[in-house]
Amino acid sequence: MRGTDHPNIQWRRVSTKYATLGAINYAISTLFFVAIAIGLSFIPDDGWWWLFGAIPALIFASQIFFVVVRTRAIGYSLRSDDIVFRSGIMWSRMVAVPYGRLQLVDVSRGPVERMLGLASVKMVTAAASSNLAIPGLPYAEAEELRDHLIRVAETRRAGL
Repeated sequence: MRGTDHPNIQWRRVSTKYATLGAINYAISTLFFVAIAIGLSFIPDDGWWWLFGAIPALIFASQIFFVVVRTRAIGYSLRSDDIVFRSGIMWSRMVAVPYGRLQLVDVSRGPVERMLGLASVKMVTAAASSNLAIPGLPYAEAEELRDHLIRVAETRRAGL
C-alpha cells in the first residue's frame, strides 16, 4: 500500500494463491446465476432471461482484476511489541495489536483453502474491535505464526 508504507516495517505478503481462492469464490457464485439463466431460457418468452446469467458473468470478469490487486495489498509485520496488519485498496486499514493483548490465536482452513494449501490466522483480544484475521497464508507459515504469537504473548502477559 503506497500511502501506508513505513520505512522501518518489513511487510510480509500473503500467498498469491489467495487471489485464486477469491477467483474460485466469484466463479462459484457466477456459475450459480448462469445455471439459473440456462434453466429459465427454456421458458417460452421474449428471451431476456439470458441477462440473469450475463450480468453476473460480466461482474465476475471485472472482479478478477480487483481480486489480484486486493491480494497484493494485504500484508503483516511482526514488530518487537506488536503485530501490524494492513489491507484494502481504496479504504485501507492498518491495525496494530500488542502481543500482550492476544487472548486466542487460531488457524482455520476451509475446504478450498485446504486444496490450495492456505490457512487464515485469527487473533482475538478483549476488545472486539481489534480482533484480527490474516487470510491467505501458506499452511506451514500460518502454524509458525500462530506458535510465535502464542510464545510472545505468554511472555508479555506475564508482566501484567
